[in-house]
Amino acid sequence: MDNRLRISLVQGATRWHDPEGNREYYGGLIAPLAGTTDVVLLPETFTSGFSNDAIERAETMDGPTVDWMREQARRLDAAICGSVQLRVDGKVYNRLLWATPDGELRHYDKRHLFRYAREHERYAPGRDRLTLEWRGWRICPMVCYDLRFPVFSRNRFGVERPDALDYDLLIYIANWPAPRAQAWKTLLRARAIENLCYVAGLNRVGEDGNGLPYSGDSAVIDFLGNPASECADAEVVSTTTLQWAPLAAHREHFPAMLDADAFELR
Repeated sequence: MDNRLRISLVQGATRWHDPEGNREYYGGLIAPLAGTTDVVLLPETFTSGFSNDAIERAETMDGPTVDWMREQARRLDAAICGSVQLRVDGKVYNRLLWATPDGELRHYDKRHLFRYAREHERYAPGRDRLTLEWRGWRICPMVCYDLRFPVFSRNRFGVERPDALDYDLLIYIANWPAPRAQAWKTLLRARAIENLCYVAGLNRVGEDGNGLPYSGDSAVIDFLGNPASECADAEVVSTTTLQWAPLAAHREHFPAMLDADAFELR
């Protein structure tokens, strides 16, 4: 395997409670990426901002944002990933969507709900993590607060595949406020080092309707904890090419996964 993966971080200033406006805004930011990338990351709750009040206008899986993501994936010829408040069977989830150009749609429901902001009182938690394959890479996408829980994201040898680690790229899409930026930057690096993988973290910028500031700090981190790219506190679209060969060589040279503890997640 000698392929590469281009991943685009779309670090935008999400509009507050404005799904139509956000689809137009983010659509404009990603339009120039057509044919130049493989994965496009949008922030957590990119149609509304991180708001418990937005639950009242949660969409469904046949709503306009799901259709929009499928159309954007087709136009860009890339997978597109972001989370939205979605109502399913009477419950609302903070649901990460993964849309691909062929119309396929996968999803992951945020497992760790942010108690500090009372997210757990209004949203239903997910249970199982999602791992998928895209253009030769194994990928595990997660949402914001999941970053603080290393057991859930642990990359294990021989669990899903008998002869390899579960994934090569770990993704976190977030609304991570500026006052906790140091934790964001530190934990992204920790997850990359301990899981022998690349990590892509995509955060928003600007100020939300609750007056919380966001400083971005989106980044792509390599398996040694070094930044392959970093974003400052500004609206930006940044594309990084991940190299497979150095990752494979590192795992061969430093096979820490063979000494990992066995466990079951419940």
